[in-house]
Amino acid sequence: MNGVLPYLAILAAAIIEGEVAYVAACALVAAGRLQPAGVIVAGAVGAAIGDQAYFYLFRWQLTKWLARFPSLERRAAPLVNLVRRRATLMVLLIRFAPGLRIALAIACAYVKVSPLKFSVLNSAAAFVWAIALFAIVGWAGPAALEHVGLSGWKGALVLGVVILILFKVLSLIERRSMGDHQ
Repeated sequence: MNGVLPYLAILAAAIIEGEVAYVAACALVAAGRLQPAGVIVAGAVGAAIGDQAYFYLFRWQLTKWLARFPSLERRAAPLVNLVRRRATLMVLLIRFAPGLRIALAIACAYVKVSPLKFSVLNSAAAFVWAIALFAIVGWAGPAALEHVGLSGWKGALVLGVVILILFKVLSLIERRSMGDHQ
């Protein structure tokens, strides 16, 4: 695929959702249809924009708004306390916590993590996420699965689906573990 349009689509999809479109883009790289650098940059930039949108959107007036809903404030307390204690680690983990991304970004805004710190750390984590996922789905997966007859995009697609299922399971586990702390 030529042109900038596929990469803009990857960027937009990464802002909104994250893994599914990015895994599909990695499979297209394995099939020789997209360029690796373009996919990595578009995915990372989109992921960072998506995370940071929630952080900056909820940065103002969140404390007053949350105080109006005591039950929501109680439910959010375990996550907020975790972010207070380990803000740097939580910002770095946002990209790797599919079920808690939005909640973590909002919790970072709530505890007033520095905007510069949040933006720099989150952007760095987004690039690590994009490169790691690309390395697994677009390169290592097809190479490893070639031994069982699944080469190129087929291997990338199979591995991508496995990773998406893994992210979904992790998301459910994270949500349940946060619910247990209430």
